[in-house]
Parts: sequence; C-alpha cells; structure tokens
Amino acid sequence: MVFDGLFDGFTAQLLAGTVMTVKVTLAATAMGIVLGLLGASARLSKVAPVRWLGDGYVGIIRGIPELLIVFLIYFGSTRLLMFIASQFGYHEYIELSPFVAGVIALGLTFGGYATEVFRGAFLAIPPSQKEAAEALGMGKLRIFYRIQLPQVWRVALPGLGNLILVLMKDTALISVIGLEELTRKTSMAVTATREPFTWYLTAAFMYLALTVIATVLLNYFEKHSRRHEVPVQSSFKKLAEG
Repeated sequence: MVFDGLFDGFTAQLLAGTVMTVKVTLAATAMGIVLGLLGASARLSKVAPVRWLGDGYVGIIRGIPELLIVFLIYFGSTRLLMFIASQFGYHEYIELSPFVAGVIALGLTFGGYATEVFRGAFLAIPPSQKEAAEALGMGKLRIFYRIQLPQVWRVALPGLGNLILVLMKDTALISVIGLEELTRKTSMAVTATREPFTWYLTAAFMYLALTVIATVLLNYFEKHSRRHEVPVQSSFKKLAEG
C-alpha cells in the first residue's frame, strides 16, 4: 500500500520536524516585526543618513535570494565569530547553530519586506492625528505607542499575515544547512524507505494544515483589531435616522 509507511517510526520524526518549523516561524516572525518597525521608521525619518540606511536594508533584502542569505549568515557568521574570538586569544572553531542562523536569515528577510508593509501603514495614518497629539503636549515616544502603533497594527495585519505564510514555507530553505525541520525530516524518511511519493505527500498535507491553522489565527487577530470600527453603512444609517 502507498501509505503503509505512514505508520512506522518516521511519522514521529515528521511531527518533530513540524514542531521545529513552527519554532523557526515564530522566532523569525518576532525578529522580523522588530526589524520591520525599525526599518519603516528609518525610511520615514527626516534624517538623510538614517533614511539611506533603511533604503539600503530593503534594497539588499529585495535583491538577494533567501537561500543565499541563509548561506551568508550561516558561513559568514562563523568567520566573524572566529575573528572576534581571536582578538581575545581564543582560536577554537566557532559556528552558529543551524536554528540560530536560520532564524537570523529568515528574520532579516521577513523584516525587509515587513518594512514596506509598516511604512505603508504609517503613511495611512492621517498626519493631523500626530499634529493634534503634539498640540496636546505628547512626546514622540508616547505618540508612537498611544496613537500610531495601535492603528499601524490594524492596517498592517493583512500584509503581515501574507508574509508569515510565505515565511512558514521558506523555513524549508534552512534544511540545506542541517536544521531538521519538516522538509529535512521528510528527505530523511524518503532516503530510508525509498517511498518519495508517500512522504512528500505527507509533508505537503502537514504544510497545508499549518497554513490553515495560521490563516484562522490571523483572521481572528485581524477581526479583533477592528472590533471598535463602525461600518460606514451604519454611520450613514444613523445620520439618516437622526
């Protein structure tokens, strides 16, 4: 039978790989959101060098394939760490774990695209709100957290949701540096059992299940963020009745 292999020990391995995929996705998303907010703030800055830094970050991320970024972080970090350690008299071999290198690489990539999502969200907020807050004596940091950020999340969530779904599938790229996530676990099962169709189809269903779960959660957060909005039709109806 085609699916007989589903009931041997490799099923547990694929589940473990799925858990690792989720861990990488969550960690890279958290890092990417922080970088996206910083990148958007930099691109909207009135200080030219800061704005150039933000533009350069986005340009580099857009111009280099994700797989090359994974390789550059994994192998380049080893040289950097060994150089720093050598300055303190330590000459042993040092390298980042595949998990850390993968999270950094995917986080950088996510942050580059999230920068544009957040930038668009910031621009969608009417400038008059910031001007009114400044007139009330609010500082820049307080304006950011109390006025801008809550609205930015609501506007940016749909775009961020798409990026998270793409990121979840991009975790497969980290398998090339040895991280035993879902794709690598699947390849190991294929090599051992010589049943590629069975295992790759199983992995496809697992990725699909993760995508469905993530989509449901993202839709919930999006609706929750808009819970205080009043539909335009209701506003017009109230005006007409009043």
